[in-house]
Amino acid sequence: MPSFRTAQVTEILSERPGLQRLRVRMGDDSESRAYAVTQLTGTCAVGDQLVLNTTAVELGLGTGGWHVVHWNLEREEFVEPGPEHIMKLRYTSLQFDAGTDELGHPEIDLPLGGVPVAVCSVHSQVATVAAAFADAAPGRRLVYVMTDGASLPIALSDLVVAMRDKGLVHSTVTAGHAFGGDKEAVTVASALGLAVHVLGADAVVVGMGPGVVGTGTRLGTTGIEVAPILDTVVALGGTPVLCVRASSGDHRDRHRGVSHHTRTVLALTGAEPWIAHVPEEAADLSGVRVAEVADGPTAAELFDRLDLQVTTMGRTVHEDPLFFAACTAAGRLLAQRTLDPSERHDPSERHDPSGPDDPPGAPADTP
Repeated sequence: MPSFRTAQVTEILSERPGLQRLRVRMGDDSESRAYAVTQLTGTCAVGDQLVLNTTAVELGLGTGGWHVVHWNLEREEFVEPGPEHIMKLRYTSLQFDAGTDELGHPEIDLPLGGVPVAVCSVHSQVATVAAAFADAAPGRRLVYVMTDGASLPIALSDLVVAMRDKGLVHSTVTAGHAFGGDKEAVTVASALGLAVHVLGADAVVVGMGPGVVGTGTRLGTTGIEVAPILDTVVALGGTPVLCVRASSGDHRDRHRGVSHHTRTVLALTGAEPWIAHVPEEAADLSGVRVAEVADGPTAAELFDRLDLQVTTMGRTVHEDPLFFAACTAAGRLLAQRTLDPSERHDPSERHDPSGPDDPPGAPADTP
């Protein structure tokens, strides 16, 4: 069950579009920290009385000690109309009309024309893939599709801000119940169409935001979404690239070497994705196509050059070199598979001109 507590804002620690980080004084006079997703609650000011969701911190989960602003008691109402009828966070008290960008772009139903799509299972892989891709394919346009497998607001990701600031990704699409990207999509499939046909992606990287959920069981992890995403890439005419999760620094046996997450995904997908050969990885993976990649800077060298700070489960590139080597190799492979526009398959041959199943104004399902 959730825990909600009141607190007062004592300091604005930082703010950027979509997010404020705050220092707060709790009811027992202790100091704590909270963040506000301003798209849902509006902004806060010093002295404001807030209602905080404190559940994750009290359970010791991976929020880094941050409570979440649920409501600002200084407001009697908060109204910020969205663009259309498409709701995200549906049937919760925070549901809002985020809209969707599919409706104005029928071309998203076109095949992907061979565009390569790298699929990641944890958020830290995305930034490392993007850094290696930018180094190996300068000037090529990479679009990030964020799924709803973890954090829902993209504004929460410091890595996304850093990738945008450093020119590693051109733009973003948030899919499913994730929100706040440059484009909003109802599904990962339509997000891929937006990335390629609307945002002009030369390559796409797909992965959840910060906060992967795992139970230690084979199937009980949000990282399992990689399998259907790979299948979707193939079905839509893209080139699937799997960013292998591997580790030399994780204390858990199931993640040492090639992670059980990667092995489970490969057992569930029929996509036969491309993976980059990394000598330290296990050589017994089945259901993949292995490619050699050109030599290039290591992840540590890329991070130093870009002044980029990336960790995985709190471990740096020096504490888990295999994890970052696998991601860097995947980024270089993504670059190698990127086609010149003249080489792309003609998507119009398979275009289905039929319209959306549910036009604007269609009645919503009820629970």
